[in-house]
Amino acid sequence: MIELSPTLVVVVMFSLLLIPILMGFPLGFSLFGSALVVGFLALGTKTFSILYTQAFHILTNYILVAVPLFVFMGVMIEQSGIGEALFNTLELWLYKLRGHLAVVVVLTGTALAACTGIIAGSVVMLGLMAVPPMMARGYSKELTCGAICAAGTLGILIPPSVMLVIYGLTAELSVGKLLMGAFGPGLTLSALYLVYIVLACWLNPQLAPSTYRGEIAKVSLLKKTGQLFVSVIPIVVLILAVLGAIFFGVASPTEAAAVGAFVSTLIALIRRGLTWAGVRKVVLETATVSGMIAVVAIGALSFMGVLLRLGGGKAVAGIILSTPGGSWGIWLMVMIIVFILGMFIDWMGIVFIVVPLVTPIVPKLGFDPIWFALTVCVNLQMAFMTPPFALAIFFLQGVVPKDSGITTMHIIRGVVPFIALIWVGLFLVVAFPEIITWLPSKMIVG
Repeated sequence: MIELSPTLVVVVMFSLLLIPILMGFPLGFSLFGSALVVGFLALGTKTFSILYTQAFHILTNYILVAVPLFVFMGVMIEQSGIGEALFNTLELWLYKLRGHLAVVVVLTGTALAACTGIIAGSVVMLGLMAVPPMMARGYSKELTCGAICAAGTLGILIPPSVMLVIYGLTAELSVGKLLMGAFGPGLTLSALYLVYIVLACWLNPQLAPSTYRGEIAKVSLLKKTGQLFVSVIPIVVLILAVLGAIFFGVASPTEAAAVGAFVSTLIALIRRGLTWAGVRKVVLETATVSGMIAVVAIGALSFMGVLLRLGGGKAVAGIILSTPGGSWGIWLMVMIIVFILGMFIDWMGIVFIVVPLVTPIVPKLGFDPIWFALTVCVNLQMAFMTPPFALAIFFLQGVVPKDSGITTMHIIRGVVPFIALIWVGLFLVVAFPEIITWLPSKMIVG
């Protein structure tokens, strides 16, 4: 066996992790491979016990059951057609507002975020619905793409969110409080997007010409109200069924996820959006996403198990705690690290790798653990929009019509202002921590 100092362990393990990732290997296998190689060299056959224990721990954790249930709920809501109905209804109400289609995209994305945490589905759905009409009416390509990517990624933050479940599991924090605390920053980001779109279109009318279909103006107020009621009620019912049960202490997050899966199925049936082909898609996508999360989780926990056993955790903590500027300097350093990692690694890898390393030092910094956790989650919004590993950009690029003239560079330029707005949102929750902490403090059961 080879003797490795804690600092050298960190350098070697992360180097071995980076190489297969850059070669295109899946993150879960890269993490597991790095853990296996370094562990066997430094610990010998004891490594196999560590790897088995970590895999057994994650796969038998009751909280993790919420993940496939939330995924099922999100995919089922996509099948119900709620998103398209809400998009068309909001257009009827906001057609006189300059840039109204971009506003409708953000509002629809925000509503969908409260029903589904499947980023791929949200971005693709918004892209299919919004790109053709926005291009037909002369909207800026950059504004169109930026609004769709930003709104589509809100689902990873606004509960119910798979990311919050995994974060709570990894950091051993209350998943219920994380879900409640995420509402504030999620809605804050949505509001920032809306304000930016309205002001940008007002200052530069070329971004969104004030044109609309003549038949929209002829729709009666009664009909618009009825359509709004029909499209919003299912969303409200689902939110109350899942998050209301958690807030009032009626159900645990896992139990509430089961209720959400059941209610979303009823909604799809009532809206006649569920077919045998749809059921097959829901089951396959749920199994695929849940399996991918499980593989990454096993690989990441194996990686962290070996790293911590060899003293790497203390080395990383020492490096972070030595950052100048006190507690806020350390917080900013963590934010910068997460931001940079988001350019290269999926959010799951960041949560599973970074969270076990930084969580132990949070009490030393004097921060509320829920507040600190959610600032990291807000930061992770950017991971979907920062190249080269920018999933939202690739999802949108895959569904834009070929005759739209939209290129990858249009999408990248479009997301830049929204990335800046996420940083604004981060500093808002620093200036006003109650944005995060108020709702969890009102929960009946923690």
